[in-house]
Amino acid sequence: MSQPIPALLIIDMFTLFDFPEAGQVKPEALKAAGHIERLAQHFRKRDHPVIYANDNFANWQMDFKELVKLCLTTEGESSAIAKLLQPEHGDYFVLKPKHSAFLATPLTVLLAKLGVRELVIAGMTAESCITATCFDANAREYQTIVVQEAVAGIGSRKTTALRVLEESKAATVLKIASYLRR
Repeated sequence: MSQPIPALLIIDMFTLFDFPEAGQVKPEALKAAGHIERLAQHFRKRDHPVIYANDNFANWQMDFKELVKLCLTTEGESSAIAKLLQPEHGDYFVLKPKHSAFLATPLTVLLAKLGVRELVIAGMTAESCITATCFDANAREYQTIVVQEAVAGIGSRKTTALRVLEESKAATVLKIASYLRR
């Protein structure tokens, strides 16, 4: 049996950090961005899809490219992360209105068109959007992997979320080195 086609799903990394607990997430998000960039290059080199799923800040008139530009021009972590993770030609994106990248988005159709059966999930936050997306991916029978260092979260909540995903079998949690050796 052949290996399933994997896609890298990058969740909510384009942000203005204007939510209540942003100060606690910023340093970890910047650190995770470096690992996500490494994963994205790994996927692109193999011609595997890189997909961005991002909140639209409840601005229903802004598209993804405008969102990236806004983050690039915002000082601090927003800009630093946007510079690291700027989409490249051939990457895909969906805007999401809620936590899960599947809820009210065309993600399922896109994955089917691309022939994807394995999702490698990265982004933020582990205890919210990553967890919601993993449970929805599992319900749709995708092989789901979370790369531990490529996910940001708030302290022990991140650890707990990753443990719940692993114990519930909603996702396999791997270190980046383990994933890249596969």
